[in-house]
Amino acid sequence: MPIFSVQHTTVYRYSRPVRFGEHRLMFRPRDSFDQRLLDHALSVDPEPKEGRWIHDVFGNCVAVIDFENPAKELRFATDIRLDHTPQHAPDFRIDEAALHYPFSYDPDEAADLSQTMERQYEDDSDEVGKWARQFLSAAGHTGTGNLLMTLCYAVHESFVYSRRSEPGTQPPLMTLHLRRGTCRDFALFMMEAVRSLGFAARFVTGYVYVPSRDSATVLGGGSTHAWCQVYLPGAGWVEFDPTNGIVGNRDLIRVAVARHPRQAIPLSGSYSGSASSFLAMTVEVNVAKEIGA
Repeated sequence: MPIFSVQHTTVYRYSRPVRFGEHRLMFRPRDSFDQRLLDHALSVDPEPKEGRWIHDVFGNCVAVIDFENPAKELRFATDIRLDHTPQHAPDFRIDEAALHYPFSYDPDEAADLSQTMERQYEDDSDEVGKWARQFLSAAGHTGTGNLLMTLCYAVHESFVYSRRSEPGTQPPLMTLHLRRGTCRDFALFMMEAVRSLGFAARFVTGYVYVPSRDSATVLGGGSTHAWCQVYLPGAGWVEFDPTNGIVGNRDLIRVAVARHPRQAIPLSGSYSGSASSFLAMTVEVNVAKEIGA
């Protein structure tokens, strides 16, 4: 079981002192059977007036920070250590009734999953749905696990990863037409694709461990990362990272889950001052595996 360390620093710079409104941070990983938080330290400069922790509607840990004094620079830095249990291959112990697609969720589960099954973006011609259905077997019954893995690998192999510093996420139709996007674009696209088939899916934000930052085979390092989960009866929420073609949690550090990407923004807040005062924002993320882990 490797031990990962994460250093995540975000800095906002301004040409003159500005006053800061409330900021909300999602940097603290979720404790679970496959990742156990060992240490977590958060430092903020300037010194905040108040800091508190809450759980949001999805059970994510959110730090809420309030400020009193103006400043020309705002810095958030977090240091994390966690014990991570990798799943190098998906453990698809799916209930027998759901081994082949199509299937129906149990009514009790469907009641709780319903919001994560609904598509969130307009698609009048069902282009995303048509893209997803091309991977169904002509025989009428498709292996559920194979279908989802194929969808994940199809995005990885036929779409081009491209960094984008602007906030927000592309609509899935734009991602389909461009065949290009960021990790969050690909996660949202896969979510809408599987939702078009009747699956429950949710957005995940966190970090990805890149064995070599010089490697071109793992994408999304150096900043926060995004992927998705799909709910499978008997197997539960299974990780799918279409950016890297990863199925299972290998090298993925889960921080927050949500129905929609806008509900899992790693850092959000406001400041009072002219728009021209803002100079730049820099984000640095380093994920390392401890020697001997």
